[in-house]
Amino acid sequence: MSIKNSFKNFFYLEEYEEDQPQQQNQQAPRYEKQPVSQDIRKSPKERRQKAAETTTVPNLVSIQTAASKSSKVHLAEPRVYAEAQDIAEQLKNKRAVVVNLQRIEKSQGLRIIDFLSGTVYALGGDIQRIGTDIFLCVPDTVEVDGAISDFYYDED
Repeated sequence: MSIKNSFKNFFYLEEYEEDQPQQQNQQAPRYEKQPVSQDIRKSPKERRQKAAETTTVPNLVSIQTAASKSSKVHLAEPRVYAEAQDIAEQLKNKRAVVVNLQRIEKSQGLRIIDFLSGTVYALGGDIQRIGTDIFLCVPDTVEVDGAISDFYYDED
C-alpha cells in the first residue's frame, strides 16, 4: 500500500472519492471535498468508550491505579550535608521525604534545609515542619493538607 493510499485511508478520503462522481474541469477546494468522520462528531468521552469496546487487550491498568501503587514515602536521617543530594534525588523521583535533623549539628541542618527548600521550589513541591527538627518535603504530585501547630515548650 502506498503512502498516498495510507493517508487517504487514515483521513477517510478514499470512501468519499469513490462515492462522488469525478469532475474533470471543475475542482472543488480540498476542504469541501473531504468528508467529516463520524468519530469527529462524537464527544471525547464517546470516542474513548468506543476505543475501549474495540480494544482486545485484557490486561489494561489505569494510569491512576498504577501511580497510586508506586507512591512511597522515604525516611531520611542525614548525618552529613552531602546526604542532602540523595534526599533531592528522592524528590526528583516523585517521592515524599520525611527528614529528621535531630542527629546533625544545627549549622549543617540549616544548610540541608536551605538546599532542600531550593529543590522543592524548583520541583513545584512543598516543605513543612512537622516536629522539632523534622521536616516533610513533597514533590508537586503530593498534596499536604492540614497543619501542625508551632507551640513548643521552652526547656529551662
